[in-house]
Amino acid sequence: MRCPFCGNAETQVVDSRVSEEGDAIRRRRRCLSCDKRFTTYERVELAMPSIVKRNGSRSDYDPAKLRASLSLALRKRPVSTEDVDAAVARIEEQLLASGQREVPSEHIGELVMNELRKLDKVAYVRFASVYKSFEDIGEFVEAIREMQGPLLPGKLRKE
Repeated sequence: MRCPFCGNAETQVVDSRVSEEGDAIRRRRRCLSCDKRFTTYERVELAMPSIVKRNGSRSDYDPAKLRASLSLALRKRPVSTEDVDAAVARIEEQLLASGQREVPSEHIGELVMNELRKLDKVAYVRFASVYKSFEDIGEFVEAIREMQGPLLPGKLRKE
């Protein structure tokens, strides 16, 4: 760490403490050249991947867009805000864990569909109908069948 007063690269950590919020380390440093003291903060920097859209353009990850997509699909459905927050957190965790610098928007769409499938079946079909650009009722029926899972021998689905 360079001294902000004289520019010397030789500094010594005198004291380290966790910040009140618990999200940073506060370090008191002393310059070995000019003997002045200064404070630095060490924080975790997590970089979300860039989003590559279908047309090839790139944009920064925006958690508000993700939340808006989920909220629109879940509109007037009995799903709590806490459940939506948890779904957003799981999607973000998967994006971070991937370690990729760029992620296709289709991948995020699939992650959203997986979360909606767990949260609310109606919201899943709503999102899938827009995301997959259904052209006719047959595609809706197929999406519903996928969501219900395979038929067990001797069992009939209600159609």
